[in-house]
Amino acid sequence: MWDNHRILNAVANALFGIAAALALYGAGWMLVHSPAFPLRAVRVQGELLHVTPESIAQSLHGRASGGFFTVDLGAVRAGLEAIPWVRLAEVRRAWPDRLEVYLEEHVAMARWGSPGDGRLVNTFGELFRGASDAALPSLAGPSGTEREVTRRYAQFRELLAPLELEPRAVTLSPRYAWQLRLSSGLAVQLGRESEKQPVRERLARFVAFYPQTLGALGRSFEYVDLRYPNGFALRVRDLQRASAPKTRSARGGI
Repeated sequence: MWDNHRILNAVANALFGIAAALALYGAGWMLVHSPAFPLRAVRVQGELLHVTPESIAQSLHGRASGGFFTVDLGAVRAGLEAIPWVRLAEVRRAWPDRLEVYLEEHVAMARWGSPGDGRLVNTFGELFRGASDAALPSLAGPSGTEREVTRRYAQFRELLAPLELEPRAVTLSPRYAWQLRLSSGLAVQLGRESEKQPVRERLARFVAFYPQTLGALGRSFEYVDLRYPNGFALRVRDLQRASAPKTRSARGGI
């Protein structure tokens, strides 16, 4: 075999190629890890209302280290997204010595679950933790129903707009029955979703007949049950006090 010049030339060429590749790799490694390419600055962009410069600096400490080529962008992004109120972080290198960071904050739509536990839900139906002094509605439901409850809240809010009422609380029970608490204080029992009587249609029917029924009575109402196919059960607070301890209900045809 060693007398075959063609084989010897092929082996020599292969060894030369391997040596050249190793040399290029070594040169590249030295270039990438060279102190001649330090990371000098981080530029942060985004409309930030709740995220503070201090929290960003704390997150970057120990992560935005190394050189321009060696900084771990994934670790930087993960650290930034762990900051309360940060929904999304995008990180990229900007030649010659800078990181470009874009932060997107959560936009809180409502509080979620038990009062005081610090959970909020954003406009995408995603849960997050954060402190807010805003007058937000309250949403609740079984685990994993955040998106559906958020979607229904927006739907109920749109349906109630003609009455100048808003859902202050929307609850999906463990049995998947819908309940509302309106800005007027009225509790609304919508019940479970069904093909024959969709929840949306029950509320839309109530809104359509509200002006000539509840709206025309001039009383303070406490509770209305919309689970009836051709009417609703109504509890009037004044009547309930007058007839205590017996609870009375009124029924209105719609």
